[in-house]
Amino acid sequence: MKKFIIAISALFIFGAGCKSDSDYLDIKPTQVLSTELAFSDPAQVLSILADLYNRQYDYPRLTEWVTLGDFNEAFYSQNDQYNNYHGNSTWDFRGYKGPDFEGRPAYFWTPWDYKYIRELNLFMERCAAGTALDEPTKALYIAEARFLRASYYFTLTQYYGGVPLILSSLEFNGGDVTALQFPRKKESEMYDFVIKESEELKVLLPANANTKARATKGAALAMEARAALYAASIAKYGATTPSVSLSGGEVGIPAGMANGYYTTALRAAEEIITGGAGAYSLYKKQPANLSENFAAIFYDKTQNNEVIWADDYALKFKRHGFTQVNQPRFGAEEEEGGRINPSLNLVQSFEKLDNTFEPLATNDINGNFIYYTNQQDIFAGRDARLGGTVIIPGSSFKSRPVDIWAGVQLADGTVISGSERGAQKVLPGKTVPEQVVGFDGPISGIEHSAQTGFYIRKYQDPAIGSGQRGVGSAVWRVRYRFAEVLLNAAEAAFELGQTALAANYMNEVRSRAGLTVPLTAGDINFDRVVHERRVEFAFEGEYFFDLKRFRIAHKIFDGVALSKADLLSNLSKATKRSTQPYGLLPYKFYAPGSPNNGKWIFKVDLSNKVTASDNWQLGNYYSQIEADILTKNPKLVKQPNQ
Repeated sequence: MKKFIIAISALFIFGAGCKSDSDYLDIKPTQVLSTELAFSDPAQVLSILADLYNRQYDYPRLTEWVTLGDFNEAFYSQNDQYNNYHGNSTWDFRGYKGPDFEGRPAYFWTPWDYKYIRELNLFMERCAAGTALDEPTKALYIAEARFLRASYYFTLTQYYGGVPLILSSLEFNGGDVTALQFPRKKESEMYDFVIKESEELKVLLPANANTKARATKGAALAMEARAALYAASIAKYGATTPSVSLSGGEVGIPAGMANGYYTTALRAAEEIITGGAGAYSLYKKQPANLSENFAAIFYDKTQNNEVIWADDYALKFKRHGFTQVNQPRFGAEEEEGGRINPSLNLVQSFEKLDNTFEPLATNDINGNFIYYTNQQDIFAGRDARLGGTVIIPGSSFKSRPVDIWAGVQLADGTVISGSERGAQKVLPGKTVPEQVVGFDGPISGIEHSAQTGFYIRKYQDPAIGSGQRGVGSAVWRVRYRFAEVLLNAAEAAFELGQTALAANYMNEVRSRAGLTVPLTAGDINFDRVVHERRVEFAFEGEYFFDLKRFRIAHKIFDGVALSKADLLSNLSKATKRSTQPYGLLPYKFYAPGSPNNGKWIFKVDLSNKVTASDNWQLGNYYSQIEADILTKNPKLVKQPNQ
């Protein structure tokens, strides 16, 4: 007799809205049940669906913090990560993340889980055959399972290109296994499947913008827009890497299909923009503090009309420790945190409010240091998303100022610092020791401190206790949000030659960030499109897939060391090289009698833990299919370059 193991811990995700999510937490736990019993009780059917939601794979994941800041968008301030991310020049085709608990190699980029697909197929079949649910509820649950299946196939396609498309449960009764072996579909056929499913599902799912943790019409259309956009860009830009393709179409999409996909992406996005899926809008609750307003998108669950679909959390049943391992360390709960240090590479990409790109001003035209009264002054006049994405020196988190400074610089250029956070020494002309380095660092090699001069802000939970072991955070992982819909529409419009429309959609997102000079149709180009996505979606996982679909990763990560001059030039270019993560370190100037005494200077820095230059191989554009999978199914075609 077939049995289902029902995981009740996921049930909280089923709220019709943020406030009602907790209503589902009252469903009583169950044990292992027979299929007949499981599908004879409405509560049990719901619990099975809840488990399927809970297992939906996402990249990046808040529970695996190292998935958020790779590709030199950050430096990883943890001793056992230095070599993995800053001492290796290449990425494994499977996304190596280090050894697992048993010492075996583990990978990030290999989500080949056909067991999950089988269970989705089984759920739909058994739900359809069951009698416990009324017909409207049955239809809704099946539509939700179809959405999860389409979403997971979309994920597989992003990693692998074409994969076997299995839409019904398979049974092995002994003997010949060839009936269970399916070949890979074309990459275009997989995107077509996701688009077709989205179109059919949008009329079956509720058009309710208050529902965030379950599938809705808005989520279906957002998935359609993203999938069509990805297919279009692979068709257009994949032509620049002809070796990254397979003759059967399992990898690669013909260039002639690009415009059709761009048209689909624009149509699906505009259906959301015009209100056809519910009342979605950009989050604008804190107009007086645009940086905090941006950060709040990811922790405010009350009437947040920007979020379309999220992987939700609840402290009592499902929580994560992202804040615990990444919050500013000094004064934090249990002095824990500081692992993701955003790089200067990323920080300097946030443009000035007049739409220009410039490095942060550390020196004048003669090479002399610029002195700042306050640490934050060097970041003034920049895109407000910077402060909502990155914790910069001089700012605060949880109403507590961060203490980031690398040492004291004397007038003769001598630097006085220390080997431990908050170290004290006697300065010239004084007799009493005083602090000469921040309690948050930076000190090279001191893990869990701000070694680049920055901490991550996005996805940090400002609630007291959120960084404490045993408490944790319920901040959600946002999968689709309205700003992405606008930028997807902008990109599709640009590629279709509708640059004025692209500018309008892009300006909506930019004005929320305080960029008050509107872009014109003439300003819209490929570099602008790529840049806008990078700063809006930093640490949300979009950058990884943009690198792949635009076919620009091998240009950005060419294996050549990044000089300071290279770092500070060509900031607006989508293909700007970024092979090593730099930092920007504040120093307190000490020169009694000087008008600059006590002011701050900044130095561009490359940690001595960065010993390699990243080199993206063409094979990295698609994940390697594991050898055991190929052995079990000889109908599968290997990846290019595998």
